Amino acid sequence: MAVDDASHRIIGDLLAQRTGQQLTEGRRWRVSSALAGLFRECGIENVDQLACMLERPGEQQLATRVVEALLNNETYFFRDNAYFSVLANQVLPDLAQKRAATKRLSIWSAGCSTGQEALSLAMIFAEQPGRWKDWTIEILGTDVSNKAIATARSGRYTQFEIQRGISVAQMLNFFTDCDGHWQAADRIRSMTRFQQHNILDYPPSPGRFDLVMCRNVLLYFDPETRAAAFDRLAGGIARDGWLMLGAGETVVGQTERFKPAAFGSSLYSPVYEDLAAVSRPPLRAAVS
Repeated sequence: MAVDDASHRIIGDLLAQRTGQQLTEGRRWRVSSALAGLFRECGIENVDQLACMLERPGEQQLATRVVEALLNNETYFFRDNAYFSVLANQVLPDLAQKRAATKRLSIWSAGCSTGQEALSLAMIFAEQPGRWKDWTIEILGTDVSNKAIATARSGRYTQFEIQRGISVAQMLNFFTDCDGHWQAADRIRSMTRFQQHNILDYPPSPGRFDLVMCRNVLLYFDPETRAAAFDRLAGGIARDGWLMLGAGETVVGQTERFKPAAFGSSLYSPVYEDLAAVSRPPLRAAVS
């Protein structure tokens, strides 16, 4: 179903205002398919009718449902496994040395979707009990989608979701079959917590996180919004911490708040020459 320019603009403006994401021409084809379920539930015939409804006052609940439907929550356990190998063999040992005195690590999975990234990290720690004995591991997963966060908090996944990225041994070791779904074990869930948050807002714990993972999120932002997001991420990371981006994402030419690190092309360390940038107000109103 074709989406005319006016309707595309109305829906795109809503998505940008709520999340910072851009509904580019490359994503235009997704609009009708992503909203098909909402159309059926609400008796909406097409995108043009929806756009007209969104312009009426008092349609905040509908607007929220539209945004939720348009968000890309694609994720799976140990996504891009090479990144987790770098984490397990280089980044986490580096942080273990830096935090040996406190034996506490704080990690932020920004744009965590339905929680698989955070739980993948928890599995790494659980599979190395000797190294992390007596350590306090805190993994915070955040996402702009309330629906995704609800799934992450439940720790329950379908057969399709559970078999993407983990071995049979990991599945049996860290999950329990429960009425057709797979429930994450308390020993990995206890390391994680999840909350709704947009990275364009102030960081949930300023200056606290030893590692921030923000993969495959910033590619949906325009340059100005991406720079603002980097400011927010810089405000949440410890001075000697690490930022990990996704494949195809970089700080080069995007921000001066981070510089490339030695461990690989997707790892960056913060630059603290000018802390004023993190005090700038958000570009958008907070999502209710």
